[in-house]
Amino acid sequence: MSNIKVKKSTFGVLSDGREVSLYTVSNGQMSFSATDYGCTLTSIILPAKNNQTIDALLGFHSLEGWLNNDSCFGTVVGRYANRIGSASFKLDGQEFKLDRNDGQNTLHGGFDRWEKKLWSSQIVKTKNGKGILFSRVSYDGEQGFPGELVVNVTYTLNEKNELTLDYQAVGSKDCPVNLTNHAYFNLKGYNGGDVGDQKLELNCPYVLEVSDELIPTGKLLDVKDTCFDFTKPKLIGQDISETAHGYDHCFCLDNYDGSLRQIGKVTDPASGRSMVVKTTMPGVQFYTANFIDGIVGKNGFKYSNHGAFCLETQHYPDAPNKENFPDSVLKKGDEYHHITQYIFTC
Repeated sequence: MSNIKVKKSTFGVLSDGREVSLYTVSNGQMSFSATDYGCTLTSIILPAKNNQTIDALLGFHSLEGWLNNDSCFGTVVGRYANRIGSASFKLDGQEFKLDRNDGQNTLHGGFDRWEKKLWSSQIVKTKNGKGILFSRVSYDGEQGFPGELVVNVTYTLNEKNELTLDYQAVGSKDCPVNLTNHAYFNLKGYNGGDVGDQKLELNCPYVLEVSDELIPTGKLLDVKDTCFDFTKPKLIGQDISETAHGYDHCFCLDNYDGSLRQIGKVTDPASGRSMVVKTTMPGVQFYTANFIDGIVGKNGFKYSNHGAFCLETQHYPDAPNKENFPDSVLKKGDEYHHITQYIFTC
């Protein structure tokens, strides 16, 4: 790990005077940057032809972009990523009411988003590489969820081009917990346009059936012979017209056992660039950036729908209300610990 360098710089200042930091971690082949505002991945720099580079993450060139936009570009999402139906759940006989920020449902924790929080941060070295440890305490009742939750998220890079996202949390009360990162990737670069010509493979024989509001019905559907079949590499755009606006669906691993397993791989045929995704989570939300049209991002580039893809590793959406889904409740005093890795080949 001697070749891995971590640099800290100032990213901006919040209205209350608090300084926001930006960290850049490089292994000599690739690098990533992250800020303590929202525990946010801001860039992933990969090599390209003729000694050039590309930035594979959508986002903004300055802190102001994240302050003024709610699309979760590269941010950590909690306390419960994705959707909870009817903005409520019952636990131990008690009903907990959440924000209705997505129609009648809750999305990514409601209105009081973790992406708008300034986290504590420090440079660390772990068995997965060098990087940054981000921490915060979610108070009892924040977003409507029970118990205080102490959260640590570590982003590290090693010499194998493995970007590891390590999530840990401990709560003072039983509570559903579902943490993920909402990175928008484009292996052609943030300004590469439509990702329909990139190939996706998902080791997921099932997808969750959802209502018109994208709330799971509780059924797992076999993807075979449907537009959701990515069990063999397929162009993202091949069957996208068969969906309403694009993909925004949770795909499910078979025989989930909590071990670190490859759940997907994306390849850009033109450059040969690829990204493997491994996770200890039971599912991954595949989202094709269906509602980013017109957002002005890095270097003034105007993003368009389907100009990126997200592979958000996570518990199933609405799991607190579905007894047949893998349990998402973190018991009081137990440790929540999940790992996701993005591994790049150039």
